[in-house]
Amino acid sequence: MDYNILIGGAAGQGVETLSSVFEKLLKGNGFKLFSIRDYMSRIRGGHNFAQIRFADHCLYSHVDALDGIIALNDETVDNHINRLKPEGFIICDNGTQREDHRIIKLPLIDTARRIGNIRVSGSVALGAAMGLLGLKLDEAENVYNQFFRPDIANLNVKAILEGSSFVQPRYKLHASGQDDGILINGNQAVALGALAAGCKFYSAYPMTPSTSIMNYLASKMTDAEIVVEQAEDEIAAINMAIGASYAGARAMTGTSGGGFSLMVEGLGLAGMLEVPLVIAEVQRPGPVTGFPTRTEQGDLKFVISASQGEFPRMVIALRNPEDAFYQTIRAFNLADKYQIPVILLSDQFLADSVVSLEPFDFDGISHDRYIAMDVKERPYKRYELTPTGISPRIIPGKIPGVTVLVDSDEHDEYGYITESAQVRTDMVNKRMKKLEMLKQELQEPWFVGEEGCEILLLAWGSSWGPVAEAVATLNNEQDQKYGALIFGDIWPLPTKLLMEKSKKAKRIINVEQNATGQLASLVAEATGMLCDFSVLKYDGRPMSPRYIIEKVRGMK
Repeated sequence: MDYNILIGGAAGQGVETLSSVFEKLLKGNGFKLFSIRDYMSRIRGGHNFAQIRFADHCLYSHVDALDGIIALNDETVDNHINRLKPEGFIICDNGTQREDHRIIKLPLIDTARRIGNIRVSGSVALGAAMGLLGLKLDEAENVYNQFFRPDIANLNVKAILEGSSFVQPRYKLHASGQDDGILINGNQAVALGALAAGCKFYSAYPMTPSTSIMNYLASKMTDAEIVVEQAEDEIAAINMAIGASYAGARAMTGTSGGGFSLMVEGLGLAGMLEVPLVIAEVQRPGPVTGFPTRTEQGDLKFVISASQGEFPRMVIALRNPEDAFYQTIRAFNLADKYQIPVILLSDQFLADSVVSLEPFDFDGISHDRYIAMDVKERPYKRYELTPTGISPRIIPGKIPGVTVLVDSDEHDEYGYITESAQVRTDMVNKRMKKLEMLKQELQEPWFVGEEGCEILLLAWGSSWGPVAEAVATLNNEQDQKYGALIFGDIWPLPTKLLMEKSKKAKRIINVEQNATGQLASLVAEATGMLCDFSVLKYDGRPMSPRYIIEKVRGMK
């Protein structure tokens, strides 16, 4: 059992709230979910929609074909009817002039007026959809009370119940048992991971699609005892986070590609000061403003090489909300251990996708600070040359009589500015040594598909779900064996499993949401291996399993 429902309308018609209500009601009915958001960069008007896929088994991606459409305006019907299955349905107001045998015209607006608020017409439509699908509305009152004050919640409850009475069940959908999991999107998972890691300072300037990380953390300021600062711009945001980290707090900042462009010199400052820092870079199409509310994987090579000069950093591409939670915790530990910036690379697709998950395991979480409690040698060498390149780090003011000197200019072991050629060489070598140790901790990419696969797909980050589903379908339908490696740790690039799997493959295909195949060029640089074909998409819309399947099948 696997269904896909679209809710669409103009910005301001409540598409987001209605979708969130539907998700919670489906969860209450025991279903697993995967939903995506598509919204325009405007407050009113335009066309926004959400696709909510639900099933009696775990879901990892969205699909293109629709079983039903809840249309809050005629534009939704016009834009999506071509994706509706022949046996599907469209619920819309009886004022529409559109004609199709799948359209169910109902008095949505008139009913909302009679109830007392025209804005509850969406709940009337949702009730009709729930009735058609044969789903229970037992949780309606509880769910609406999570979104509205009691009087508005009551109006919506009346609306959804009236809507369900307009139709007879066409389907009888039942999930097996109660779903005791959680509903979470990628940005919420990053934020929750930061809290679990002990983050105490988060600074950012609002930039779609990263803003909801800040919003979530701000909502938990009192409970989690975290300081969340909305800075005047991204330059201030990263410098605030660096200052907080220098002072001993676990600190983080977040942005999208345009804001990260402003953070670049600050990134170099963290590298030169050797101050731990976690940065969430939630990608959207560029350059400049680009598509503010769309998705892309166009910043990979940028974040790997951002800022002048050479210094160690780590880049982790987040693959799904569960991965985002645990990798965010790991990022803080790695940043502290190696005293480097760690960049979490996400995108709008992952940021806004809502998925059903088992509750996270907090028992195995550790806060590995790697902070020295004392130093033997006085004066203190903040940048002491060591075999590993990692110098003892103490927190300013914690040890009486010990001063912690840091400087953005090149400096000696004590932190004093230097013009010495030899000291410069020693310090560069010291910093870069950390990469060699870091490489020992790299996690190999996830492999999905058939062992000994003849066709090997390479992907990274949020492409994991669509690629995994595409590979499973291809293995069921084709006579060749398919497999895929989806990278999480992406800089430095782990190559052990890549070399092992590629030896057996007849063809290697990179799958990326960008125009130039940035992972493919990174693989070529690291290994000399060239991909045979590319599946690329860069229109701002997420890549579906069907899109990948059709492109792969078309390659000769």
